[in-house]
Amino acid sequence: MMFQDTDKNLWTSFIDGDADALNLLYREFVDVLYAFGLRFTDDAELVKDSIQDLFVDLFKYRKTLAPEVNVKSYLFTSLKRKICLVLKKKAVEANRSFEVPFLLSNSIEEQIIHNENQSELLLKLNKQLELLPSRQKEALYLRFNAELEYEEIAVIMNVSLETCRTLVYRGLKQLRERMVVNHLYKILA
Repeated sequence: MMFQDTDKNLWTSFIDGDADALNLLYREFVDVLYAFGLRFTDDAELVKDSIQDLFVDLFKYRKTLAPEVNVKSYLFTSLKRKICLVLKKKAVEANRSFEVPFLLSNSIEEQIIHNENQSELLLKLNKQLELLPSRQKEALYLRFNAELEYEEIAVIMNVSLETCRTLVYRGLKQLRERMVVNHLYKILA
């Protein structure tokens, strides 16, 4: 909550014309936005450009921005929209259909655990995560990695609150079922 209050204060200061506030918002969110952007494309330059464009747009339209927003949720939603517009344009130019991708990184393993048994379990979990539909992967990432509330996730994903909860629930249920089946298979084999 303390960060949210600080973010809201920075946001309000920025809208009121404090140029330093935008710089502080950028520094506070650039890393998490970059990591989030890489969930939609492995094109690091596209992600960096989209983040820059996002902050340029914020500056350009600061007088028309709503003062009461969840800053993190707003930035995630805006970045996702920017990246997906570029990806959709590229897909149309290549005469391909477009589905919003959501990629998982392998670096999660390095961040979480060094224990060999847990590392093996994490590999199995990542394999199972890759089998989930993109929307479920995205919902799970936003809920557990970005630690967003369901309401925020629903806004970012442009779905109803019920759909958001269902995506998370079904993703977790499928992961549990698959992990149990794989564990039993290993024991019986």
